[in-house]
Amino acid sequence: MRHPIDLATWNRREHFEFFSQFDEPFHGLVANVDCTPALGEAKRLGVSFFLYYLYHAVQAVNAVENLRDRIEGGQVYRYDRIHASATLGRPDHTFSFSFIEQHDELAAFVRGAQAEMAATQASTGLRLGPSTARPDVIHFSAIPWVRFTGLTHARRFGGPDSAPKISVGQTYREGAATLMPVSVNVHHGLADAYHVGLFLAELGRRLG
Repeated sequence: MRHPIDLATWNRREHFEFFSQFDEPFHGLVANVDCTPALGEAKRLGVSFFLYYLYHAVQAVNAVENLRDRIEGGQVYRYDRIHASATLGRPDHTFSFSFIEQHDELAAFVRGAQAEMAATQASTGLRLGPSTARPDVIHFSAIPWVRFTGLTHARRFGGPDSAPKISVGQTYREGAATLMPVSVNVHHGLADAYHVGLFLAELGRRLG
């Protein structure tokens, strides 16, 4: 369910109007997150590390109100729940988009994600459709073969787009810790670096 934000009284009204005029209203940053305990917990549960951190990333997004805001037809709405539209790969090195529903329970989230992964393997192309085009998602991608320090995204500036874009890179050891780079890009009219920091802190709490 979504709820319209009263733009006349919203404390971000000027920020929204200002950044909505930009050709590129998204801003982003990359930070390293300690995922040492998460690796062990995923292994203990018999869950792939990808699905484990994706679950926690979706939960962390839902914990930050501004990351649940979307622009639709010039109006800002706040959603009660945000889901995942993750890129899922195939053995031939193509990928498809997906829709993975948010669940509070890890097991239910994993079941839905595994069904989407199976559908990807049985298909070709991008699997574009109403579910992958929903606004109440984050756009998520994993790049496990690159330890990146920066990231850009392909974007269609002429079309409506206000969903956060979150990517994770290759894990690496630093002393006794295993770190993972996390890239977060958000619409500046809806969220600032402060809100990205809240997300990263919550994700770090969940994985650390």
